Amino acid sequence: MDSGAHERGGARAVRMVALTLPAARGLPPQWRLPLLLLGFLCLVAGVIGGFARAGVGSAPATAVGLHGVLMVCGFFGTVISLERAVALESGWAYAAPLACGTGGLALLAGAIPAGSWLLAIGAGVLLAASAMLARRKLSLEGCTLVIAAGCWLAGNVLLALGAPVAGVLGWWLAFLALTIGAERLELSRYVPRSRMAQGLFIAIALAMVAAAFGSLQITGIALLALAGWLFAYDLARRTIRASGLTRYIAACLLAGYGWLALGGALFAVGAAYDAAVHAVLVGFVFSMVFGHAPVIVPAVLRRALSYTPWFYLPLGLLHGSLAFRVAGGFAGEQAVRAAGSVGNALALAIFVATAATQTIRQPGRRQ
Repeated sequence: MDSGAHERGGARAVRMVALTLPAARGLPPQWRLPLLLLGFLCLVAGVIGGFARAGVGSAPATAVGLHGVLMVCGFFGTVISLERAVALESGWAYAAPLACGTGGLALLAGAIPAGSWLLAIGAGVLLAASAMLARRKLSLEGCTLVIAAGCWLAGNVLLALGAPVAGVLGWWLAFLALTIGAERLELSRYVPRSRMAQGLFIAIALAMVAAAFGSLQITGIALLALAGWLFAYDLARRTIRASGLTRYIAACLLAGYGWLALGGALFAVGAAYDAAVHAVLVGFVFSMVFGHAPVIVPAVLRRALSYTPWFYLPLGLLHGSLAFRVAGGFAGEQAVRAAGSVGNALALAIFVATAATQTIRQPGRRQ
């Protein structure tokens, strides 16, 4: 396939994302923005708490102790469930991002039991919304999204019942990895894929769920296998030879898969827990956020987010600073690790500022 065909295929993939997220009938775009802002408040609090954990400045005790909860449930949970509510086109599904966002704020306010159960409620609504979407068209990716939401619900219920974050991490990793894997499966569905490849994806998903019951090492093996599957079968390995937005998305994806492989390998051998967690949650998951934002934002907020080469600045800073952070952790250099953490936060801030600027410059889109 020549480069022109690669670019046309990538452009079709971009359009497919937008088509899978139509405007919701139950909630106008202007009312979705406050839900998104709830998630961003949790993100800011989680980042500040992460700074304190890395030895940079100070933060409220709740932000420090609940850093992981705020990032995974307060931010990622709100954003993912908002996406799913838009796709379902039903007003009740917006209870999920509302519960997740307010749950994160409740945790920050010290209302730990109430906040934890709100997160569980949000996960339960996301599971219901995912099941409703899967019923519309039975597919491997739809079923995988249901399983992913079920993993998140299990982890959040356990958290509300008093389990430590380390005890629910496997469930959360399965939720995020399977959600992203399902979305990439959908976008690459017209890439030739054998029955063996589909069977391998199913086996990886089942292994991840089984491992969530208590083995982070098996979770690591499953994450490593998923990274290999994505490298082999995702459209990004072809569209990286395109240009513009298509190439940028592919760069985000392939860089993220590299971090997923590293994080999975570290979990599998039981080494460098902090590096493993951040390789997956920062290097992999945030790279996916960076890559999909130019097509997700227009679908959710009905505002165009035009591509600009400046998006490569926060992307490069994200991965470069994460490498710095991981290297500092391996070397036992706290100052280097802290500097990497600051770089991660700066990358997020620059990306949000760039995306906001590009969105404001564009006219709104009719529903």
